[in-house]
Amino acid sequence: MTDIATTIGALLAALGVGAAAGAHTATWGMYKDAPHEGFTWRKYARSIALGSLLGPTAAAVAGLDATRAAGAVVLFGLVYALERALVEFYKTFVREEDQSKYTIPMQFAVFGKPVHDRARRWSVAAGVAAVALLLGVLTANLDAASLPLPVLLLIGSAAGWVSAIGGAWKDAPIEGFETFKFFRSPAITGTYAFLISRLDGRMLIVALCALGFTVATIETYKTFFFPSKPRGKFANKPIVYPEWLRFRLRFVPLYVGIWAFVIGAFAQALLAGAPRVEGGTREVEQDQPGHSAMGTAS
Repeated sequence: MTDIATTIGALLAALGVGAAAGAHTATWGMYKDAPHEGFTWRKYARSIALGSLLGPTAAAVAGLDATRAAGAVVLFGLVYALERALVEFYKTFVREEDQSKYTIPMQFAVFGKPVHDRARRWSVAAGVAAVALLLGVLTANLDAASLPLPVLLLIGSAAGWVSAIGGAWKDAPIEGFETFKFFRSPAITGTYAFLISRLDGRMLIVALCALGFTVATIETYKTFFFPSKPRGKFANKPIVYPEWLRFRLRFVPLYVGIWAFVIGAFAQALLAGAPRVEGGTREVEQDQPGHSAMGTAS
């Protein structure tokens, strides 16, 4: 009976962490977009629903216990990265949408011109998915603890480099190339990778989690520190729903609350100095902070 209660508790915690990650992305997305394209609860709930699905799934596959600080932190970053990757992949390569409402096309584009041919887009999508899978395979069995710090930072920032290159490909033809903006993601991702490697030794988990926290940090900075500056995709576009400039403020307490929870759990996990889930060997102690009875560490 105790085992069942523990499993249910871990499942609910993973569900909550996943929903929180989804709500976090949904809120900054709504905050920047609603004045330009309006708001619907269906669109807002999309990321929350996806995060809620990814939370328990990722926890089970990665063997993370979201009832403990370290497990919750790693799971939050992991779900964040997976949710963003899936949504952006869908919007870039799969979704059919009129791109004229955007200053910067959200669909896959070459030199700022959207590629309307579906077969060409899907061919590129297959290549992108193959590269992502290859990177995952190459890092799957690496143990962060066995890597020299420069190698850890290099591998940990790999997802940040992918994000930077993809962002430059999309934005530079319209906005021009910005050196600081290009190197920002890899630098932040490498920093997060170092911190997360104190909690989980599996390099693939570390890299994905670091990417998730990087996206959360950068989007928070761009969205809430410069609220009057239109995002690139809506630059020079009119504000069609001005009432949302004020109404969106009602979502800020939720956003701040999620950050407070994550930062608090991060601090608790790092200060505890508890043993990490190790990579490479699959031998994990039951009392390690990131491990869960829901699955075994990969």
